[in-house]
This record gives sequence, C-alpha cells and structure tokens, in this order.
Amino acid sequence: MPLALLALAIGAFGIGTTEFVIMGLLPEVASDYGVSIPTAGYLVTGYALGVMLGAPLMTVLGTRVPRKRMLMLLMGLFIVGNLLSALAPAFSVMLIGRVVASLAHGAFFGIGSVVAAGLVAPHKKAGAIAMMFTGLTVANVVGVPLGTLIGQTAGWRVTFAVVAALGVVGLAGVAKLVPDLPRAEGVRLRHEMAAFKNVQVLLAMAMTVLGFGGVFAAITYIAPMMTHVAGFDDGSVTWLLVLFGLGMVGGNLVGGRFADRALMPMLYISLGALSVVLALFTLTAHDKIASAVTIVLIGALGFATVPPLQKRVLDHAHGAPTLASAVNIGAFNLGNALSAWLGGVVIAAGFGYTAPNWVGAVLAAAALVLAVLSAALERRGSAPGSVVAASASSTEQRAAAVRH
Repeated sequence: MPLALLALAIGAFGIGTTEFVIMGLLPEVASDYGVSIPTAGYLVTGYALGVMLGAPLMTVLGTRVPRKRMLMLLMGLFIVGNLLSALAPAFSVMLIGRVVASLAHGAFFGIGSVVAAGLVAPHKKAGAIAMMFTGLTVANVVGVPLGTLIGQTAGWRVTFAVVAALGVVGLAGVAKLVPDLPRAEGVRLRHEMAAFKNVQVLLAMAMTVLGFGGVFAAITYIAPMMTHVAGFDDGSVTWLLVLFGLGMVGGNLVGGRFADRALMPMLYISLGALSVVLALFTLTAHDKIASAVTIVLIGALGFATVPPLQKRVLDHAHGAPTLASAVNIGAFNLGNALSAWLGGVVIAAGFGYTAPNWVGAVLAAAALVLAVLSAALERRGSAPGSVVAASASSTEQRAAAVRH
C-alpha cells in the first residue's frame, strides 16, 4: 500500500478522536461552563449535524480544487475548529468550534476515499479505503481513551489542543506524501449530482444509514446498559468501548480485504450476522463476559460493512464519485442520529435499557433486505440511472482522450 494512505489514516485518526472524545468529557466541559449535561450534549449533536451538512457543502465548494489541495484545506479547517474549541471563552464559542471542525469530516473521508481508491490497482480499492478508515477505528482504541484520560487529568482544553496538533501532523503528511491529483476534467457539479439519480447509489446510502444505525442503536446506550443490566462499574465502560474499538479495527480490515473479492456476499454475511448478534445482545447483556464478547462482535460486524458500502458507492458513481462518496459519510452520521433517537424512544417507553438492541437488530435486518434488493436489480440490469452514470463516465473518458 502506498505511503500516502498513511497520511490519510493519520488525518482520519485525528478526526475520529475529536468526534468521539467529547462523549467522555461532557461532565468536565459542562462544569467548566456552568451548563447542564444535556446542554453540553449539543456539542455532540452539533458535530453530527455539521458532518451531515458539511459533507456535500465542502465537496461542492471543492469541485474546482485539485483533490490534494482540498484535503490540505480540510485539515486546516479541522485544526482551526479544534483550536477554537480549546481556547473557547464561552460555551457558544466552543459549539462553533465543534461545528467548524465537523465541516471537514465528511468531505475529508469522501474525497480521501476517492484518492485512496485511485492510488491502487482496481482489485485493491476496498483494501485501500479500509486502510484509510483504519485511522478512524484506531482512534476509538487509542485516541479516545487517551484523550479522555488527558482531559480528566490535565483539563479538557489540553485534549483539544493535542487533537489540533494531530491535525498539523495529518496536514504535513498529506502535503508530503499524497501525490498531486488534478481534478477530473470534463466532470462538473451536474455530473456529481447525476450520481444521485442512480438507484444503486441511493440503495448503498440507505444501507449505510440502516446498517450503521443498527450498531449505534446499541452502542449509544452502552453505559447504562452495562452498568444497570450487566453489573459493570462505571469505570469499566471506557474499557468496554476499547473492546468495541478493537472490534471496529478488525472488522474494517477484514471487510476491506474480502470486499475486493466478493463485495455483495461480504455485505450479506456482515449485515445478517450483525442483526442476529444485536438481537442476542438483549440476552447476553445480562452477563459480563458474554456482553463483552458481544460488544467486540458488534464493532467488528458493523465496521466490516464500511469498506464494501463505500466502494459500492464509488463503483456506481464512477463517472463523478466525489460528492456521492462524501454524502455517504454523512449517511453514517444520519444513521447514528436516527438510531440514538429511536433507542431513546424505546427506553423512555419503559422497555428497558436492552430495548435499543432490538431496534438495532431491525435496522440491520432492513439493511440486509436492501442489499438483496440491490443485487437483484443489478442482476436484472433494471436499475434506473445507470445510463446517467455511464454518460458521466464516458464524458470523463472523452475528456481524458482529448488531453492525451
């Protein structure tokens, strides 16, 4: 794998750390600013909304900018947002800093996926995408626990200053290692938008929302579930999340490896198994060892879907993949928000802390149904929008021929 993927992974590590580390620091931030924990929770919600809105916005703004330069600009935005959070004199300013940092998230992963796939041979594309996403998964194993520890001992502002420093390292890596990749000639915003007329692109994004939503329906409420149901003490939750992160790392790498060989079977297996494991979590959550094993499996099966789904979007938006790739990253966050809300609804309705696991199982099963439907449409060759995608692809090919 090219060294450029290492630079992308470092950037992904920083982004993953800043996204999730705030969850462990909410009490410290709330106390410092004199706000309630629910109010401090807007720092999580604001970031997620910023990712969903920033992914298409920043990608559209970058359509006329070479991809390497756009990646550098996005890392610069990430650094500014985290420094603003670290120095914020008021809660509202910190919220702005979180939103600024989040604007880089979706576009970085979207454009980075296109760049990563373009650095390797066609049969290694999913593996290259997985390598970049490894930075995000490792952040949950190393970055988030370490950042939480730093925040609780040296102060949460130090955590965000360190994350900003990670952004500087990522920026330097992109500048040094990522080759100059000019934007595709002949591809304009209308070509990028045309990808959304392809039903296969939309189905892949829907699978992203539902499949990843299944994961976070359970993981969002892991703390009360493990302390009130499994009987863990509060201090054990951090290490349970580390186990979840280890599962994410393994699942991401396995998903990338096998998606290059058999993409749709990989989706069938991971989504089907995820649905079963989430349903079983309602039972295993009552036992410490069984629940710990289940958490690892949820992380592994959930992230095993990431490389194949991202590659499927790239494959079916091949004429102009950048915007579709970035929007699919926003779909992950939409799934997080949707599942967290549904999980809260069933808990508030009195079904107990394990009820979100059933929500997750249903969402993952729905994603599996869409995967089967997508494959059936592909086999029949009846997916609408394929002509549009082919037209965009041929436009790019004709432009390339003119250049040569």
